Amino acid sequence: MDDNKQEDMVPNSTSDKTDETTEPVASDPGSVESEQIDQQTDTESDLTLEQATIADDGEEATDAELSSDPIYIANEQLNEQLQTIAQARESLQTQLMDMTGQYQRLAADFENFRKRTQKEKEDLELNIKCSTIGQLLPVIDNFERARAHIKPQNDGEMNIHKSYQGVYKQMVECLKQIGVSPMRPEGEPFDPNLHEAVMREPTSEYPEGTVIEELMRGYILGDRVLRHAMVKVATEPELSDTTEEPPAEGSED
Repeated sequence: MDDNKQEDMVPNSTSDKTDETTEPVASDPGSVESEQIDQQTDTESDLTLEQATIADDGEEATDAELSSDPIYIANEQLNEQLQTIAQARESLQTQLMDMTGQYQRLAADFENFRKRTQKEKEDLELNIKCSTIGQLLPVIDNFERARAHIKPQNDGEMNIHKSYQGVYKQMVECLKQIGVSPMRPEGEPFDPNLHEAVMREPTSEYPEGTVIEELMRGYILGDRVLRHAMVKVATEPELSDTTEEPPAEGSED
C-alpha cells in the first residue's frame, strides 16, 4: 500500500515540475507593445515594397504590350506621317510665297516692257509716217502753185487743169484721213514752235508779232509738226527822224 502511494506521488511531482517549466514568464507590457508596432511596421514596409514591385512590373508589362500593340504602332506611324506632312506643308507654303513674289515681279517687269515696247512702236510708226509725208509735201506745194499761177485759156486747158487738180484734191483728202492738217497762221500771233519768220514788215494795221502772210504752208500730224510754216511777221512802223515844228503864233508870212 505504501508502494502504490509512492508511485502515485511520483508522477504528480513530475507533472508539477513540468508545469513549472512550461509556465510563461511574465514580461514588461511596454516592450510587448513596441515589438508589435515594429512587427506591424515591417509588415507594412514589406507590403509597400511588394506593391511597388508589382506596379513596376505592371508598367514594364504595359510598355511591352504597347510596343507590340498594332494599334499603338499604327498611331505612332500616323503621328510621324502627320509631322512630316506638316513640315512639307510649311516648306510648300514658303516656296509658294517665293514663287508668288517672283511672279508678281515678272508680271510688273513684263507690263513695263509691254508699255515701253508699245510706246517705241508707236513712235517708230509716227516717225516713218512723218518721214513719208514729208517727202510728199513738195508735191502738194507744186500743185498749189500750179493752181495759183496757171490760168486756162480754153476748154482743153481747163480739162487738163481740172485733171491734175483732181489728183491734188485726192492727195489732200488722203492726208486728212491719216491725220495731217494744214496750218492757218494768218492773223495769229507768231509762234516759234509752229512758224518760221522769213520776212518782217513794218505796219500799223496789225499788232507787232502778228503773222501777216503765209509764204509756205505748214503741216502738222496730231501733235507733231511735219513742217513749219514760213511766214511774214508784222513789226512796229519806224518813226521819221525829221519832225515838223508847228509855226509860232503871230508869225507873218
